[in-house]
Amino acid sequence: MLLDTPICDFGWKAPTFSLSDLDGTSYALDQLMGKNGLLVVFMCNHCPYVKAIIDRLVSDAAVLQENGIGVVGIMSNDYRYVTDDSPENMKRFSIRHGINFPYLVDEDQSVGRTYGAVCTPDFFGFNNKYKLQYRGRLDDAKMGNAAIRTPELLEAMLQVAKTGSGPEKQTPSIGCSIKWS
Repeated sequence: MLLDTPICDFGWKAPTFSLSDLDGTSYALDQLMGKNGLLVVFMCNHCPYVKAIIDRLVSDAAVLQENGIGVVGIMSNDYRYVTDDSPENMKRFSIRHGINFPYLVDEDQSVGRTYGAVCTPDFFGFNNKYKLQYRGRLDDAKMGNAAIRTPELLEAMLQVAKTGSGPEKQTPSIGCSIKWS
């Protein structure tokens, strides 16, 4: 089912969490925060929307990291229901696409629920005070035509890094619904 994310609730405080990556290393919210902010991406392996943007996301994430913004991917789908999203397949997906940020498993789906994640991909951009400043899409590229795009998330998060505030105008992300237990 295709869904849109809600509009940005500016100033909403990032809930704390601790999740493990595919090798069992645990990450807490405070460890992931960069000096200029944090991008939390709810994503999965099987979603056609994630597949369409993953290489652009990895590229944009590298720029964000160079600018002091932490990036983390969280997989909240029930992978017993969608086996393509299993931890083993997450690892393969991560290697195949050169994911350059922690990709964490939300085993009990509590982080996805606490954040109010709706779909994959769902982007939450926080300033360095843990306050939400971006809840939009990656870019304006059409499915199958990524050559021409405005990198909305990248531009918004670079603005957050410089000013602490995100842009007023944001276009919601679209994607597939999270597969809840």
